[in-house]
Amino acid sequence: MLLLLPAPLFLLFELWQLVICERYAGIRQIERNGDPREIGPGEAVSFGWLSMLIVYWAWMALLLFQTLGRAHGIFLIAVTLLGYGLRRVSGLKWLLVILTFEGAVRIGLLFSLCFHVWRRL
Repeated sequence: MLLLLPAPLFLLFELWQLVICERYAGIRQIERNGDPREIGPGEAVSFGWLSMLIVYWAWMALLLFQTLGRAHGIFLIAVTLLGYGLRRVSGLKWLLVILTFEGAVRIGLLFSLCFHVWRRL
């Protein structure tokens, strides 16, 4: 049960990811044909983002061993892998659409997990 308590933290992280993605791969960048790889975030933001992603993936893997969070963990991993696969084969113009949809589904899953944990407390 304690393993499920960081779910609100990861929910906030997902919201932060949507803001960062909009900033670096958003509509304005697409309109001016900007490449997000050329104008990426600074080192501190990149380090924080990557560190949080590593912790997030470890947490999703650990969810597979919990009775209550197993289904959420499976779907979080599946959505992430599917989104990654789609982003790899799509162009830059579809990047924001895929990232937004993927983020929204993960936010919904995390919100559901937070609700289940809250009901159990």
